[in-house]
Amino acid sequence: ERILTTNLWSSELSKLVANAMLAQRVSSINSISLLCQKTGADVAEVSRAIGADSRIGPKFLNASIGFGGSCFQKDILNLVYICESEGLPACAKYWQQVVDMNEHQKEAFSSKLIASLFNTVTNKKIAVFGFAFKKDTGDVRETPALTVCNMLLQDGAMVHVYDPKVQKEDALIEFKYHDMQVDENRLIWESTPQKAVDGAHAIVVLTEWDEFRTYPYHEFKALMMKPAFIFDGRNILKHRELEDMGFEVHAVGKGRTPDGKLNVLVDP
Repeated sequence: ERILTTNLWSSELSKLVANAMLAQRVSSINSISLLCQKTGADVAEVSRAIGADSRIGPKFLNASIGFGGSCFQKDILNLVYICESEGLPACAKYWQQVVDMNEHQKEAFSSKLIASLFNTVTNKKIAVFGFAFKKDTGDVRETPALTVCNMLLQDGAMVHVYDPKVQKEDALIEFKYHDMQVDENRLIWESTPQKAVDGAHAIVVLTEWDEFRTYPYHEFKALMMKPAFIFDGRNILKHRELEDMGFEVHAVGKGRTPDGKLNVLVDP
């Protein structure tokens, strides 16, 4: 009952299309997150509303800095190649856009980060929480953190990374694989989050590790430069509480009220 029998091409395409459809949902909600930021909406509320529709469902509708890992992008690009090989350029372009939107989301997040820090991060210490492409793993293949950290480094930032599982050597291998030149003196791996935030201008959350939700951010703020910024690339923190502590908080897909606060109805 749990084994499906298909022909060869159906089997091949089923595997590719499954990952492509999941990635498509991520890119779709991420595209809407950018619209939410412009209009003052909250993408979490939009996700909740459309996810309540049984035809859509709630899975893979969490806006973020984008998807990573070894499967999604690889399988979509395989699907694009097959479409092109079979003379279907419109189909190929459609699925390529899922990958393009994912790249745009990472770049848009990074650009907003730099712009918010007074249009430059040159010689500013940035604390990065998480480098793996998802929580509970040390896997850095196609991690969104790669693009974000590279853009920060290219602008002259001092990037201090804390990740519970990822080693600096693994990150450097991934940078090299993508032909990204890294100044190792500006990319520092820290053994504790406290060391990462000490003297930092901003905290940037790039992986949804559960422990990041429970950190003593009021203590972190005392260690940081002022004004202290938090950029939540995974929308896992309690943004209203952080604003009450005095942080300037930026999150994915959340507009701002006229007084500059995040337009948050319910914290995660």
